[in-house]
Amino acid sequence: MPHLSVIVYGPNAQGRLNELLGSLESHPLAGTEVIVAAVGDWARETAEGHAPETVVVPLPEGTGDAAARAAGAAHASGRWLHFVHAKDGLPAGAPRLIAERIAELEDTGATGTDGAAFDVLLLDHVTTTWRTSAAPSRDGRFLAAVGRDALTLNQGANLLRIAPLLGNRVLRADFWRAHEQLLDTDDEPRAAHAALLHADRVACLNQVAYDNRVLRPESLPPLAPEDRLALIDRYESLLPLARDRRAVHTVLYDLMVRDLVRTFAREDMPDPVAREFFRRASLAAVRWRPEGHQRPPGLEGVRHSLLEEGAYSKYRAFQAANRTRRAARKAVRTRKRQVSAKVRDHQYRRALSRPVDPNLAVFAAYWERGVSCNPAAVAAKLAELAPHIHRVWVVNKENAALLPPGTDHVVPGTRRYWETLATARYLVNNVNFPNAMVKRPDAIHLQTHHGTPLKRMGLDQMEHPAAAKGLDFAALLARIDKWDYSVSANSHSTRMWERAYPARYTSLDYGYPRNDVYYTATAADVRAARERLGIAPGRTAVLYAPTHRDYEAGFTPRLDLAALADRLGENTVLLVRAHYFYGGAASPLTGLRRSGRIIDVSTYDPVEELCLAADALVTDYSSIMFDYANLDRPIVVYADDWETYRTTRGVYFDLMAEHPGQVARTQEELTEVFLSGAWRDESAAKARAAFRRRFCEYDDGRAAERVVRRVFLGEPEEALPPVLPIEERTPAPTPEEATA
Repeated sequence: MPHLSVIVYGPNAQGRLNELLGSLESHPLAGTEVIVAAVGDWARETAEGHAPETVVVPLPEGTGDAAARAAGAAHASGRWLHFVHAKDGLPAGAPRLIAERIAELEDTGATGTDGAAFDVLLLDHVTTTWRTSAAPSRDGRFLAAVGRDALTLNQGANLLRIAPLLGNRVLRADFWRAHEQLLDTDDEPRAAHAALLHADRVACLNQVAYDNRVLRPESLPPLAPEDRLALIDRYESLLPLARDRRAVHTVLYDLMVRDLVRTFAREDMPDPVAREFFRRASLAAVRWRPEGHQRPPGLEGVRHSLLEEGAYSKYRAFQAANRTRRAARKAVRTRKRQVSAKVRDHQYRRALSRPVDPNLAVFAAYWERGVSCNPAAVAAKLAELAPHIHRVWVVNKENAALLPPGTDHVVPGTRRYWETLATARYLVNNVNFPNAMVKRPDAIHLQTHHGTPLKRMGLDQMEHPAAAKGLDFAALLARIDKWDYSVSANSHSTRMWERAYPARYTSLDYGYPRNDVYYTATAADVRAARERLGIAPGRTAVLYAPTHRDYEAGFTPRLDLAALADRLGENTVLLVRAHYFYGGAASPLTGLRRSGRIIDVSTYDPVEELCLAADALVTDYSSIMFDYANLDRPIVVYADDWETYRTTRGVYFDLMAEHPGQVARTQEELTEVFLSGAWRDESAAKARAAFRRRFCEYDDGRAAERVVRRVFLGEPEEALPPVLPIEERTPAPTPEEATA
């Protein structure tokens, strides 16, 4: 029996079906069947082009979504059903992610005290419109907050706030059959909410496994008056299901009032329809209001009050007054910005008329966050080799208080900031300075970058809109045209920078200055780093440092840290460089934090010190792996969503084939890598050696010196310290060596 049935249903809207089925074919998964409930000839012909792997259920033109879903489910033999509309998409490997999460839950006995299995698995998703591609949802924080276990909707009422799509929930087949009549509706949001309200228990997969494609409204038939009123009917049918569950009732009621108010405000309804909508919405808001319910504060509360009052004329007057108020405020803000911009431009132009100061250097890193990364290493070496050059850091107001004592700095937007940018001879950054910065002919712009590229960068992001997120490529090109030098750690980076950032700069194949410490640090430095972190002698410290996902609304945990720490034992300390949704006295991590077995190092700087303290690194696709490889210590790649990441973000090489040690695709695999000793076995060392040869090519401990001598002191290339062959380099001592 197949484990999972993917049921594709509906007409071939705007020709999307072939793309969807092609994606499923290119990433087949054993134990998964694909059934297409094809509505109309075009959908049938398209689906038949993918047979026999795909089971085709032909349906007549005009068959509704509910009937199509039912027809597809009738042919399904899987224990779990994933309904996917023919207009939508599935990220590469989505069925595998779903199947593995279900297996994990079933293997760990994801049932409640009453023994009930979970009925619904909720997924994260992205949204593609006619204007944007794969925009992340806001559901990640709700999915992450639930944790790894199944729970009742009473325990996780906020899960009702997840986008009401059938595609972002997978249903147990027996559950579907038991409630099919209750879920039989062409109103997808109603069916999606009803599935949660009827489920005994739900679980979550906080990874993207669905692409909701929103069709342009102008390409669809116009809405009839009764279509708008159907929104009220939807909630009137759902709220009785939550009547005896206070938390669920409250969340569902809040969703109803929010949707009613937004629909009334945003939909251009004829006045008779608007009045009837408002009247019925008002009755529903009063009828279903939970006892003791508090309205939200501010203007939203006023809107709710007027709706419950049924005050149509007052509400319209309130809307008009708000529009007038917003327009007036916008005009005032626009005028202030215009005046400020004129003053700034005048000051900047005056500063640009002054001579360039040959002994002034401006440094910035990570969008003005502070002294860090390659710019910090260059500045430190500059102080040693050319102390006559004055160093000024650009730091935002929030981080200025965290600067090392005596650091000269300017705050972005201030008069001194623009004057400093205008007159500095040297401009150093690991990202980019603002578009408004003028690059003077006798100024030197040094771009240090802040990592070796696995993911696509610069112009290469044009093919991956989820990563680009509206990036202005013309402005990007204008910024890179200001570069004079680009620092590189390896020839891979050099080639990728020249491709992603095509301009006339000179590539400095000198290594990353921030990585010098991995060859200059002593045993005492390693011991001191571990002492500052509170790592007891003899314990194995594992640094876990995942990267950001462009397709997620925010950071969501990918590992159950409590379970991992429990399996690895008391002798292992996890250094976690990420913000987890674990908190409160009931958190399973609380005791582990107190015992020092889990240490939150999310805000710890510098990151190089964390690397020196760690016996091993666990990461996914973060560039920290390329830097850590300099230490020649074990690296484990935890790639639970590689296919999704590779598709949405784009990558320059296959990390699964060219990895720096061991690779784990599930938490169980990751745990086994450490328990079996594979994390530091011969095969891991062999893979790490090949990785180091390729990506630590120029890092030998003297990168900052080469940069300073070439860029600031003007020494010729042949006079610079040559790069040591990798076999002649000696990395900093391991923690074990440092305590020997």
